[in-house]
Amino acid sequence: MFHFSDQIVPLKKKVTMVLVHPRNVFVLAILFLSAISPVVHAKEDDSKALGVSYDSRSLLINGKRELIFSGSIHYPRAQAEDWEDLIQKAKRGGLNCIQTYVFWNIHEPVKGQFNFTGNRDLVSFIKKIGELGMWATLRIGPFIQAEWNHGGLPYWLKEEEGVIFRTDNPVFKQHMAQWVSKVVKMMKENKLYTSQGGPIILSQIENEYDHIKAAFKAAGNRYIKWAGDFALSLDTGVPWIMCKQKNATGEVINACNGRHCADTFKGPNAPTKPKLWTENWTAQYRTFGDTPSTRPVEDMAYSVAHWFAKNGSHVNYYMYYGGTNYGRTAAAFVTTRYYDDAPLDEFGLVREPKWGHLRDLHYALALSRKALLWGRYRMEAHSNRLQAMIYEKPEDGICAAFLKNNDSHIARTIKFRGKDYFLPKKSVSILPDCKTVVFNTNQIVSQHSARFLTRSEVANKNLKWQMTTETVPTEGRTFHRKPVEQYAMVKDSSDYLWYTTSIELDILDMPMRKWLHPVLEVLALGHSMLVFVNGQYVGTQHGVKRSYSYSFTLPIQLNEGTNTLSFLGTTVGMPDSGAYQEHRFTGLRNVLVKGLATGDLDLSFNGFHHKIGLEGEEREYYTEEGAKKAKWGPSNKGAGPALAWYKTYFDAPEGNDPVAIYMEKMTKGMVWVNGLSIGRYWSSFLTEYDKPSQSEYHIPRSFLKPKNNFLVIFDEAGGSIDTVEIRLANRDTICSFVGDNYAPYVKSWKRDNKEIMEVVEDPKPKARLECPNRKVITAVEHAGFGAPWGTCGLYKNDNCTMVVNKVIEEFYYLASPTETMLKALLPLLDPVVKTTLLGEKKLQSSARQNALDEGRESRSVPKFVSEAPGDPSEMFIQRLEYNA
Repeated sequence: MFHFSDQIVPLKKKVTMVLVHPRNVFVLAILFLSAISPVVHAKEDDSKALGVSYDSRSLLINGKRELIFSGSIHYPRAQAEDWEDLIQKAKRGGLNCIQTYVFWNIHEPVKGQFNFTGNRDLVSFIKKIGELGMWATLRIGPFIQAEWNHGGLPYWLKEEEGVIFRTDNPVFKQHMAQWVSKVVKMMKENKLYTSQGGPIILSQIENEYDHIKAAFKAAGNRYIKWAGDFALSLDTGVPWIMCKQKNATGEVINACNGRHCADTFKGPNAPTKPKLWTENWTAQYRTFGDTPSTRPVEDMAYSVAHWFAKNGSHVNYYMYYGGTNYGRTAAAFVTTRYYDDAPLDEFGLVREPKWGHLRDLHYALALSRKALLWGRYRMEAHSNRLQAMIYEKPEDGICAAFLKNNDSHIARTIKFRGKDYFLPKKSVSILPDCKTVVFNTNQIVSQHSARFLTRSEVANKNLKWQMTTETVPTEGRTFHRKPVEQYAMVKDSSDYLWYTTSIELDILDMPMRKWLHPVLEVLALGHSMLVFVNGQYVGTQHGVKRSYSYSFTLPIQLNEGTNTLSFLGTTVGMPDSGAYQEHRFTGLRNVLVKGLATGDLDLSFNGFHHKIGLEGEEREYYTEEGAKKAKWGPSNKGAGPALAWYKTYFDAPEGNDPVAIYMEKMTKGMVWVNGLSIGRYWSSFLTEYDKPSQSEYHIPRSFLKPKNNFLVIFDEAGGSIDTVEIRLANRDTICSFVGDNYAPYVKSWKRDNKEIMEVVEDPKPKARLECPNRKVITAVEHAGFGAPWGTCGLYKNDNCTMVVNKVIEEFYYLASPTETMLKALLPLLDPVVKTTLLGEKKLQSSARQNALDEGRESRSVPKFVSEAPGDPSEMFIQRLEYNA
């Protein structure tokens, strides 16, 4: 494992180290890859025909067949300032296309009032994709699901008279047509379709309609045909797609969503359409309270290689960068952090090995491009577990093979064209010339990384919290005999709705024994609720993603005379899927007081005052101007009161690493920085591991000023504000593991016309690591051979420590590390090696001569010649390789 610092390397050229040993080792490398092949957008006046067509084999972009490696990046889940960096990282990861939904409800939150500014600037996002040499897929919907509030549909649409979403309903179709037409017009006006020389190669209408079609029966069939015909009538010059819709009409292409589309997708609904994979899920999106889960990159690589081996020509990773659900944009119970396990994590940091292994896969597929696009396909079944899938055109001398082991438990050997090939369990090997294995889906030769969040010294230096609290209302602005449904009352303007009622009790109603207390029983339709009796907080309860409704009981203290019961109903986003989405309900339903001397008292029709939102929301306590409207005092140590607002100032953290705020000991609420919401938090909803689903929340650097950033937190139920701190995220711990039976690094080959050529002499398995952002090695925590135990960041020493010392000794002689680097290595060394490393110069020279005599440099080890002034021993190590 290696750590990095931000120290800049004082060399004009990168330093490379190669160590040779017959076994496994951890290594370090810097290597920045460009995209597999550049995307060139034709100009409108080019002589060749512009636009996108297709046949059964692939898309044809401006008349040329292409393999599409795409990734989803949603523009409102990132800040506009970060778009370019994210797209560039996707491109370096071997992608040539970016996919995004269009989020109707952030663009038209009020009927007829549009917003395309900031990170809602769809046109600028698509232009940026094109400027960076990539294609784009635009999923207009307008229903998108996407774990996004209301599935992307604006709330006002729910209240249009007679509307029923996503069926043969005139009201819905009218508004859908108006919105989709507006988006297409914007794209055309800015010449963003490939038919105009722009980057958009595909558009999507509707989304996963097969999930709900049965609910609408014949009306559903009529609607989906209308949607397809309407999309085609817009004449964009690029194909339209429908995902998870078997009966895509006419020229609309039906596409697959899922984890293993090579196994589950029955194919396009017409022989003239290509196989497209619109969503290959890189992880499982998280909801508050759910159990953590990940998707191994080996499984992802297997699914993609298998897909291309079975006539696929397009894949999209959903998500490639998940980002953040800022403000109130997340769907019901969905966490603020979205698809953090994607190749680019929530902070935009490269997640290894997911990013690197997929990058290598894309390169291997690109080496096979000619055979995949023009070869004739056949499959050879060697057994029920072993298959060879071959694309070959002998008359042109092109051939590519995919050797598959479908056994999830046992590695096997397959004989193919007279040669034995070792196949690890559940894996596909890619042979772009039907002879040479350049990649195996289960053998990761790219690096691994571990993410750590560390306390910022600068930002936490002078945190001084002040506090104010909400006033629990005794009456509201509207009165109804029974509790009003919350969505209808609030209209998605807040997460909060107060329900307040009161009861009169006399001495005869009170329990006869002092130790007996009345019990309050509440039935709610979701999502959570806080209860106050006579202004005092008594408890909270909530539902879960799979069941919003819940009931709970609380012992309460009532008094003779008037007693006020206040219920703060809270939502955590609106539902994002399902049939009849416009008919969903939440909020307080029934209230019963049990244990009174005169019997149970049903308050469900007792009459309720209703008040929308919080006082702090209305007065905008989260802005510096709004905060002046409240009276603030010092905050508590330990658990604070319910409905508390906290404010403080902090300076921007040191360095350039991404910023987060640690919230694990708070309860539930929202965070604002300089008046901008970074999203909901819910730390009191614990998983089965007694930990919150999310503890740290991303603060974009673009939200910050150098000094005096205004931080406001609203906390519902008594969090510990003194535990909150600003942290910095990094992936500066990296590792690698390689075995002697692994395929060499895929970039060891290139295609020269019809031939696969070696780029390096005698390719061998080699561990490689990259220093991110020009950082340099500052510590080596572990190196081992044979069978290291653990994962990156948690490796343990094995029984080969002397071999480790020998490797590090070689590392020193070949690289001439700095004093800082030497100190980092010393804890791993035995006394003999330490003595050698700390000895006189003549000892170093003698040892180096011995290395030469023993042939350690016989494999073209590069010489380290500094072009910077000074002693070469001042060089820093950026790259280290080790042959297995």
